[in-house]
Amino acid sequence: MVDATGFLKFDRQTPPRRPVDLRLLDWKEVYLTRDTGEDAVFPVQAVREQAARCMDCGIPFCHHGCPLGNLIPEWNDLARRDDWQEAIERLHATNNFPEFTGKLCPAPCESACVLNLDNAPVTIKNIEWEIIDQAFLNGWVTPQPPAELTGKKVAVVGSGPAGLAAAQQLTRAGHEVTVYERDDRIGGLIRYGIPEFKMEKRHLDRRLDQMRAEGTRFVTDVNVGGTGEGAVTTEQLREEFDAVVLAIGTPIARDLPLPGRDLAGVHFAMEFLPGGNLEALGELDDPPINARGKNVVIIGGGDTGADCLGTALRQGAATVAQLDYKPAPAGSRPQDNPWPTYEMILRVSPAHEEGGDRLFAVNTERFLDDGEGNVRALEVVEIEVVDGKRQPKPGSTRELPADLVLLALGYTGPETTGLVEQLGCGVDERGRVARDDEYMSTTPGVFVAGDMGRGQSLIVWAIAEGRAAAGAVDNWLTGNSMLPRPVTPRAVPLS
Repeated sequence: MVDATGFLKFDRQTPPRRPVDLRLLDWKEVYLTRDTGEDAVFPVQAVREQAARCMDCGIPFCHHGCPLGNLIPEWNDLARRDDWQEAIERLHATNNFPEFTGKLCPAPCESACVLNLDNAPVTIKNIEWEIIDQAFLNGWVTPQPPAELTGKKVAVVGSGPAGLAAAQQLTRAGHEVTVYERDDRIGGLIRYGIPEFKMEKRHLDRRLDQMRAEGTRFVTDVNVGGTGEGAVTTEQLREEFDAVVLAIGTPIARDLPLPGRDLAGVHFAMEFLPGGNLEALGELDDPPINARGKNVVIIGGGDTGADCLGTALRQGAATVAQLDYKPAPAGSRPQDNPWPTYEMILRVSPAHEEGGDRLFAVNTERFLDDGEGNVRALEVVEIEVVDGKRQPKPGSTRELPADLVLLALGYTGPETTGLVEQLGCGVDERGRVARDDEYMSTTPGVFVAGDMGRGQSLIVWAIAEGRAAAGAVDNWLTGNSMLPRPVTPRAVPLS
């Protein structure tokens, strides 16, 4: 039985973050964590008290917020009772990588928590990562190789969260799985897009060690569908494998084609962030795009922009400004954004605590030249809403100094030339790779998982899609499957 009065006895409390002046000196995670020895700062008992706040609602709306179908009330109560081993069993039953979601997911489950009616939801994310930390500390995360092999071979192209989830599920089902990645290391955006201070790559690496021990094969530095040394042609792919899972995400960044866009010093966020990750790991002293000593302007108010902000501050930028063309969100849930939908409120990430200016309702008009082909400033204008329409505010045009401009405006879609085209996969009206209710593309035996079929989304949706696509592949190969399918290709977030 749950503690029915836990939410009355304990207030919502989250683990403390490391002091700003200290964390700007390194690239370590901003939160004090159990697996790095800071137990006294937020003891296990404090986590158990937070878990006791879960009411085990008759209708657990947290389930509706989570596409993975995580058994949240169940593992909350197990954590409350100090039964961490059973808790990780329940957590792993629905989530291959709870350390990824526990650190990186924006937690739509917490927005849907019944206690969020009073703006104090259960700290589901923190409990989740405590469970997985306890599991690794106690040696409960072990390889789970299949009892027998099916003789079927599956290629997974792309090693982000969707591809890794699909690969692990299919390997455990007994198929021989090979994951292809065109970068030099496995992980996709988790490896090169997520800064070290949000999730240290050791968490990714230990999962990859588990997957290798289970039998998954990884091949890096390979361009599937390309040409040249090390390339794998689509003909080779179809000849060698019984099924193919495409999980290459949506790498085409949204551009800002304004006057001066071609000036030196204007870059996409994903041209900047990988260098910061290599610098964080001590593998690169001077990244090709370095914010050190520069006036940095980030265009885009989302998480990627915040990642650029934290990276630029750690590199020693002189000034940093993050621009958002939208007005500042409200501090509490608006009336037209009712519970249990994901609340669109002003969120302050750890990076925003660390410095820089955050400017809302500002639109960029042009990039200004220093006379030598380099960007020196942005011409920006404030935006106001008149009669329901956004328009420039008279007299608000000004210059914003900028030696380095980073475009963090999201992604427009997957690459549909090359591999996708060669495989004969169709594309839908939104530029995504088309697929049916079984995650299969218009080419038989070629399946599509993650953002390239769904569009730009969250890590929790990518893992859910990888798991679901694996179930569809297993069923297609064997005629029957016990692998779970938490979401359908057309499922959408709670709204």
